[in-house]
Amino acid sequence: MVSTSMRLVTFDRYGPPDVLSVSTGPVPRPGPGEVLVRVRAVSVNGGEPALRAGRLRPFSGNRFPKRVGIDLVGEVVTATGRFAEGDLVWGLLGRRMGSAAEYVAVPAGRLDHVPAGLDAVRAAALPVGTTAITALRDLAALAPGERLLVRGATGGVGYVAVQLGKAMGAHVTGLVSSSNVDLVKELGADEAADYRAPGELGRFDVVLDTVGTGLPAFRRLLTRDGRMVAIAFDLDHPVRSLGYIAANAVRRRRWVRFFSGNPTTPLLAELGRWVESGAIRPLVDRVFPLGQVAEAHRALERGGVRGKIVVEFP
Repeated sequence: MVSTSMRLVTFDRYGPPDVLSVSTGPVPRPGPGEVLVRVRAVSVNGGEPALRAGRLRPFSGNRFPKRVGIDLVGEVVTATGRFAEGDLVWGLLGRRMGSAAEYVAVPAGRLDHVPAGLDAVRAAALPVGTTAITALRDLAALAPGERLLVRGATGGVGYVAVQLGKAMGAHVTGLVSSSNVDLVKELGADEAADYRAPGELGRFDVVLDTVGTGLPAFRRLLTRDGRMVAIAFDLDHPVRSLGYIAANAVRRRRWVRFFSGNPTTPLLAELGRWVESGAIRPLVDRVFPLGQVAEAHRALERGGVRGKIVVEFP
């Protein structure tokens, strides 16, 4: 029997990780086309600390309390459509937050079954990998034999992009901290470089940027028909950063495009097929219990993350 109340992560003011708290609220009632999911694990994504700290205030406003969490892995509470009670599913809320809760009502079109053999914690390291699929396949149209540079190659999206790029037949270079050079090679990168002192990197057909700063320098590394896809922008200079992307998005050659992931079931299903084939494997950096969600945010903010930081629900 489902309780009428649940625990969820909220914050009532902008600030450091300590503003996060585990509070209590009502269990949501699923609306038409929604599935009630008992959440087992979520990951911490780069935009969440920025939101919590108030760095996205122009977009997020000053209404509180606010919630965190965009992805989830959990069990279906009540059978509906193609989902049976107890099915382990994964999904994303799209362009809103709130998955860091014991129960979440999710549109069925944003869920899919977790590939066999994955537990909830390892599965939670993967849903935002749909961003890598969209970036490399749909936007950049990465082709076999092309040269791909991934900035932040051991981060939450980057580590999936390295594996996916190799599976798509590209020559992959990962730009990481010096401590993660060996790891990115283990993930399949042909080359790896320390982002602080990268040396001569050469030219690339595709650059996937997960960092958001210094985009002009990396655009100069593109070949004549090169493409750059950015999934982050410079939070310290948002107008300048987004203006630069917009100005270069209309170019026919050496263009730069920005996008924010908004995956649906078909994209999650494709991610599942890559996982089932062995081309993409999950990478979990650390696991925190729900009561230590502030520590999970601190760990992400310290940097040097190897894959995903996961928050597990009991």
